[in-house]
Amino acid sequence: MAYLDWAIIFAYLAYVIWDGVRLTKGSSNIEGFFLANRNMPWWAVGLSVMATQASAITLVGTTGQGYDDGMRFVQFYFALPLAMIILCITVVPFFHRAKVYTAYEYLENRFDVKTRTLTSFFFLLSRGLGVGVIIAAPSVILSIVLGWSEIITIFAIGLTTIFYTMFGGIIAVTWTDVKQMILVFIGLGVAFFVILGNFPEGVSFTDGLSLAGVNGKLTTIETKFDLSEKYTIWSGLIAALFLFLSYFGCDQSQVQRYLTAKSVDEGRTSLLMSAFLKIPMQAMILLIGVMVFIFYQFQTPPMIFKANDAEMAKLSKPAEYGRLENEYKQAHSARNKAAVLFVESRKQGSEAEIESSKDEYIKASNSFNGTRKAAKEFIKKTNKDDRFNDVNYVFPTFIIDYMPMGLVGLLIAAIFAAAMSSISSELNALATATTIDFYRRHFNPDGTDRQFVVFGRLATLVWGIFACIVAVFATDLGSLIEVVNKFGSYFYGSILGVFVLALGIKRARARGAFWGLLIGMASIALISNFAWLAEKWFEFSGRNDLGVIAGYTDIAFLWFNLVGCVVTVVAGYLISLTVVED
Repeated sequence: MAYLDWAIIFAYLAYVIWDGVRLTKGSSNIEGFFLANRNMPWWAVGLSVMATQASAITLVGTTGQGYDDGMRFVQFYFALPLAMIILCITVVPFFHRAKVYTAYEYLENRFDVKTRTLTSFFFLLSRGLGVGVIIAAPSVILSIVLGWSEIITIFAIGLTTIFYTMFGGIIAVTWTDVKQMILVFIGLGVAFFVILGNFPEGVSFTDGLSLAGVNGKLTTIETKFDLSEKYTIWSGLIAALFLFLSYFGCDQSQVQRYLTAKSVDEGRTSLLMSAFLKIPMQAMILLIGVMVFIFYQFQTPPMIFKANDAEMAKLSKPAEYGRLENEYKQAHSARNKAAVLFVESRKQGSEAEIESSKDEYIKASNSFNGTRKAAKEFIKKTNKDDRFNDVNYVFPTFIIDYMPMGLVGLLIAAIFAAAMSSISSELNALATATTIDFYRRHFNPDGTDRQFVVFGRLATLVWGIFACIVAVFATDLGSLIEVVNKFGSYFYGSILGVFVLALGIKRARARGAFWGLLIGMASIALISNFAWLAEKWFEFSGRNDLGVIAGYTDIAFLWFNLVGCVVTVVAGYLISLTVVED
């Protein structure tokens, strides 16, 4: 990497730290540190809402997702506008009128302190895990660029963000989010046009889309109703609706954003801004991943994008690795020729020639995919790593190998910007819930503003270190954009169920809400592990009783949000009926 790229990266990091510390003014009191004195403009809050969700996972994981699976992931966001409209009508005015610091404070007023504490605890656990995945994404970049251990890069990124978040509070977080989102938008635009400019002469954007379409990369709507399929129109409109309602309506990292707005109307506007910009933004990022896929039709991509794992396997079994690499290069050469022939036939061939060249291209593409799959299986077997997956390394590798000098630094800075904006927002939310729902409520109810702010800064540090530890284990879990949503889906539905009981069911009582939440969480734990339990039961008893049932529990993680919410609400309501009214 050139000195100019390093200069851009270090200048950006230095500016962010300086700017964050500069914004500590106004954060010396509890409301200033945690809620910016409820005085932020709607557009800043809106960009902060987007920045909190659009982490480096969005740039690294989603581009990898687009490269590997195409545009189908965009269905995940179809319910977002509807969720935001529902929240604008319901929880935004409600939380503003309640004058709370956290979403969970209201649960004590409605139910009891046990329900508030348990719900806040599950939020802390889910967000602590989630922010670890968010830190893992940019560590992938630095590990490739610098050749450092991912552990070193994880703590370098985490500790840098912890520093300005500790001192600046929500004011520093929001205003740095605004600047970082601008940089992210610039980086995305630059990446798109640079990739397009690297297409071979004679291959246009529409030609590339034709190649992508033949490979199924442009499929955006999957209408088949299959609960085991992750991305369909149904999971996007139904299951994801419950995820978004919980994330933006019950998750402190998002609730805290619109609680900082000047008024109810400005809080609503900030959410609607995010709702209608997020889908085009996500589609653009997926399209960039598809564009990288098209580019690699004509340039040979690495057989394995995760270079360290490839080198380890190569040293262990050099002959077999060499054979696979040779087959891989031959398969790519055949695919390259077939792709060129298909593009040329589309421009001047007959309909029969187009169909013939298309069939040859599909055949060559399938053969190439087979060699790539065989190489990945070889890596898993040789390195004894069943979790191996290199999808998160696709876009970083492309940046380093093919982006011009200066633009490499700009794009890496954009990825850092996306990462740090989300990390800082999540850490501040974790610190807020820890301070308000635990320290102030249980340990120091009569404390001073100074004590609460000091404790909030300490909590930021502790959660930051916890998240760094989680990040160490997250990089090998597959597509990071999926991993972070899986973590959330284990918790979000049940948490949403508690708020549905609180806001929508008058007969709900504290006992029902508390045990309903636990039963909802238990149901997700059972469903997600039922196949494993069935397997162990078969090994123990020789009977396949549970195996028959296991087929019905094979559902994609997005549906966990719906199941968790429904189970919590039903169980909570039924248990509430056992409470004798005074």
